[in-house]
Amino acid sequence: MLTVPLPNTPSRDEMIDALLLKAEVEAFNEAYARALDEQRLMDWAELFTPDGFYTIISRENYDRKLPVGLIYCENRGMIRDRAFALEKTAMFAPRYLRHMIGSLKVAQEPDGTITAGANYAVFQVLFDRPDATIHQVGRYVDRFERTSEGLKLASRTCIYDSLLIDNALCIPV
Repeated sequence: MLTVPLPNTPSRDEMIDALLLKAEVEAFNEAYARALDEQRLMDWAELFTPDGFYTIISRENYDRKLPVGLIYCENRGMIRDRAFALEKTAMFAPRYLRHMIGSLKVAQEPDGTITAGANYAVFQVLFDRPDATIHQVGRYVDRFERTSEGLKLASRTCIYDSLLIDNALCIPV
């Protein structure tokens, strides 16, 4: 029996390539979450390209195309400065964080650009409190570049849905 592929139906090879790319981005997100959860902030900074962009912005500002965010870094140098300041100079209550990243969607543009989106939730436990709290909930809008070291973030926009933000947004999301 001869089967005819439907128009716009990806080939088996295209589907396998898409699954492999999704697995690669998933592995990247797991490494990203581990670096932040273990507070290895300099390792976190190295997950970005030299001109990598990182921001945390409210859903309201993002939807209105207003650029003002809680954190705004225009390149890896600014991201490293933030990591250094948090590791060496910032004073905040000790805490544990756990990042949960899911509902990943990945696409590769014809020019090779890799775009992705995922939902995130960050839970926080302060050392002096017995309970975990939701620190922030939102979604990532990402653009990746493939480098000799693997995938790197060319940009990550963290769009938070929470109406109230903990005044101790110290560790990046």
